[in-house]
Amino acid sequence: MNAIKILWVDDEIELLKPHLLFLEKKGYDVSTCNNGTDAIETVAEENFDIVFLDENMPGISGIETLSQIKSKIPNLPVVMITKSEEEYIMEEAIGAKIADYLIKPVNPNQILLSLKKNLDHSRLVTEKTTSNYQQEFRKISMDLAMVNTYEEWVDLYKKLIHWEIELESIADQGMVEILESQKEEANSQFFKFIVNHYEGWFKGEDKPLLSFELFKKVIAPRINKDKGTLLVVIDNLRYDQLRVLEPIINNYYKKDEEISYYSILPTATQYARNAIFSGLTPLEMEKQFPQYWKNDTDDGGKNLFENEFLNEQLKRLRLDIKHEYFKITSLPQGKELATNFKSIKDNDLTVIVYNFVDMLSHSRTEMDMIKELASDDKAYRSLTLSWFKNSPLLEIIQKAQQFGMKLIITTDHGTINTKRPTKIVGEKEISANLRYKTGRSLSYTEKEVYAVKNPKDIQLPTIHMSSSFVFAKEDYFFAYPNNFNHYVKYYKNTYQHGGISLEEMIIPCVIMSPK
Repeated sequence: MNAIKILWVDDEIELLKPHLLFLEKKGYDVSTCNNGTDAIETVAEENFDIVFLDENMPGISGIETLSQIKSKIPNLPVVMITKSEEEYIMEEAIGAKIADYLIKPVNPNQILLSLKKNLDHSRLVTEKTTSNYQQEFRKISMDLAMVNTYEEWVDLYKKLIHWEIELESIADQGMVEILESQKEEANSQFFKFIVNHYEGWFKGEDKPLLSFELFKKVIAPRINKDKGTLLVVIDNLRYDQLRVLEPIINNYYKKDEEISYYSILPTATQYARNAIFSGLTPLEMEKQFPQYWKNDTDDGGKNLFENEFLNEQLKRLRLDIKHEYFKITSLPQGKELATNFKSIKDNDLTVIVYNFVDMLSHSRTEMDMIKELASDDKAYRSLTLSWFKNSPLLEIIQKAQQFGMKLIITTDHGTINTKRPTKIVGEKEISANLRYKTGRSLSYTEKEVYAVKNPKDIQLPTIHMSSSFVFAKEDYFFAYPNNFNHYVKYYKNTYQHGGISLEEMIIPCVIMSPK
């Protein structure tokens, strides 16, 4: 292994001989310069791993030397060393993206710590993260064997998400694969839990907060009439995706509460999101508002009446508030709302349904380029973060913070990367979703689905008297026997929703106050 190469620049370099000898004994290769001009020429001619740079030198100053080095080699770490503790010098150096800032006199251990922090950081983080996960692995395995309440499942899922995000920055692929196997085992156990308990949730059994209760129990009591509340429903947003967006949002808002709820089945927009806005189960929506409800095989959009459902719920809750509803499905719509946001600052409640993540998951299915960009969960999170940083939604959140509005962010359901096909056969009139099916005379592999013969038992309407529902478990997706191989190739490793998995059913809702 080649020695790490250090360039130390100081006009009194001869006084630093003990430091240089110390580093050389530690195995570092140290070169020196006594002025900024030579330093700039030297880094242009040789490759260095790091530069130690004196701030106060005759001729070209340390700050000017730093600027020129960074213009030539932007990613070369530079540690500024100075006698001065004046704030403006620190600010200039930090603004020029220094790697570290040391005050003279420095001792050898300070130098060594700075080297490790900047050059060994990735290795040290990897070792510490791997060690911590190895310790946690046994506990997660034990929890998996014992978890049996909806609260415990939320806690376990959050723990898995935490480690998934922690491990994505390390180089140890073995640890990542171990976590993946734990997630698969968790989804297998979670499926059994849902099969055993879901129907009971609609028959008086102790149950979690469900989609149709979210607005009444969580959102309505937290509406701030003084400053207004912005409710953002980002379609298809999973817990892990929200986790990577939070650091950006935290620049403007602080989190007051985080509430987890369970999406109803099917974990699909027409069921779960309509349930949020109506405050009703799908069966109740069909009975009370047949003019708004559409079944799977009906023509037309299935989520065209969310605002009407919301208005009816507000009446039922006797909430006399000024509110507006917006659905954003394109970049121009988002930009227009961001530009005109001031006009809605006097609302008690502003609701925005943002459809980008849903469009991303569908695009990933249909476009090879998006498949390449979001090839796995890590890349899918990264793409979501990249979108959010440059989206009108972030601008809207910034403006809401300026107006002092409360912020509530949630979603209707998540998605899962589908990897295994399961065959299904039914009559001609059968729903199109890949993670659930409803229709008559359905034939399927029983161990790979949750079958509900009487949909009314779980508050679902039926297309026909004899229609049933089946929900795919874990990472399965439905495929028809006709042209099976082509169908599987097209949909394998795509993000889908509608079935039973931790990713689709356990949903975040965060309540935030402006900073």
